[in-house]
Order: sequence, then C-alpha cells, then structure tokens
Amino acid sequence: MAKVEWADAIKTVSGALVKINKKSPHAADQKMVLATHRVAPTENTQCSNLYLRGITSVTRTTQLSSKELAARSRFMTVSAMIKARKADLSKLTDDQAAFAAQRDLPNGKKTMLAYYWLVGGAEYDEAQEG
Repeated sequence: MAKVEWADAIKTVSGALVKINKKSPHAADQKMVLATHRVAPTENTQCSNLYLRGITSVTRTTQLSSKELAARSRFMTVSAMIKARKADLSKLTDDQAAFAAQRDLPNGKKTMLAYYWLVGGAEYDEAQEG
C-alpha cells in the first residue's frame, strides 16, 4: 500500500490531484486521484485519505448531427482510399515524386501520410461536389 507524507507546512489538502480527460478515447481507463488531508487536534493520526475514482459514464447523451455524420463518413471513405492507394505499387513512384515536389513549399505536407490525406480529401470533396 502506498503512503503519502505531507510536508509539515501543509495544513489542508482537499480536491483532485489528477483529473480524467473526458475528451480522451481512453477516458474509461483513467482514474481521478482525490486527496483529503487535515490537521486536527485528535489522537487519530489517520487524517489523510487518497481516493481513486473512475468516470461514471462516457456515453453520449445527444444525437449525432448531420455535420458529424458527414465528417465521419468522409473520414471512413478517405481512410479506405488512402489504404488502397498505399497498397497500389503502380502509383507509388508518381506519388513519391509529387510528394517530394510539394514538401518544401510553404504549405507543403511534411510526411507522406499527410500528403495522402491531402490528396484523398481533395478527391473525396471533388467527387461529392460533382
């Protein structure tokens, strides 16, 4: 079992020492560390407590909006397009040359994956407009 020793100058501690990042996809795995400490004129020396508390619910309470559904659909489609494009060896040389040509430009993508997302996103958006 762990032991916490507070400095003599600390009279009270009350509250969260570590909080749960509720926006994280791993929020259900995180724990909040709550501490209480007081100096009281009693014979009991156990005036300090640490508690671990998990998140009670990470389920969404509102319906997905049409904008969120469209963004999820775009992400899934572009992701599949990138996976297929990366596996196609006939396009690899051309993609590498195009990536190298744009990499040092002011708004150029610095990684091949970022370049694939730029190209795939543009192809998806063009297909949706036309």
